[in-house]
Amino acid sequence: MTQAPETPGVVIGNHTAKYTAKNPAIKWLTERFVARLDGMIGDIAADVKPATNPLEVGAGEGVISQKLHSRFGRAVGLDLPDAGLRAEWKSRPGPTYLHGDAENLPFTDKQFDLVVCVEVLEHLTDPDAGLRELARVSSRHLLLSVPREPYFRGSNLVTGRYLKDLGNTPGHLNHWTKAGFQRFVSQVGTVRAVASPYPWTIVWATL
Repeated sequence: MTQAPETPGVVIGNHTAKYTAKNPAIKWLTERFVARLDGMIGDIAADVKPATNPLEVGAGEGVISQKLHSRFGRAVGLDLPDAGLRAEWKSRPGPTYLHGDAENLPFTDKQFDLVVCVEVLEHLTDPDAGLRELARVSSRHLLLSVPREPYFRGSNLVTGRYLKDLGNTPGHLNHWTKAGFQRFVSQVGTVRAVASPYPWTIVWATL
């Protein structure tokens, strides 16, 4: 994760390269998380009102966007301006990648029927505005994830990371328990399913 010259003052990408991690524990946890997320995407695809037109907000390196494209045959991935991310996107073709701000999305109301936002809301200065924007551009499904607290910070402390910040990962401005995140998402939709692959919370909601 680096400071992006194109987006001053904002940290871009993952603080830990979890998708390419060589650490066996991080690799196992990430694969488990992605598998659970992908399973919930499958549930959404099989819903009575299934998704066909997905958007990922905070696409990062494009790993999840590419999975969405493989399942639905189309996908849009959006993240802040950064040359490093654009280089990653070239290695994961298929989705349409765009730059934009999660708190002011460059899309019309209900333009997508599935909006995925993985590990983004904890970084936003105004997460309520971000949530409203995610709901605005979706006509049906939201699939959102954040670190599950206090376990995420506790894991950092146990492994000796970010001790001066009591285990808080740099750039994490907001923190939710599993129940707290469900309540947060319930402001805009009906929670359909919740998963908690350690140390994250994933919520599927319909609008």
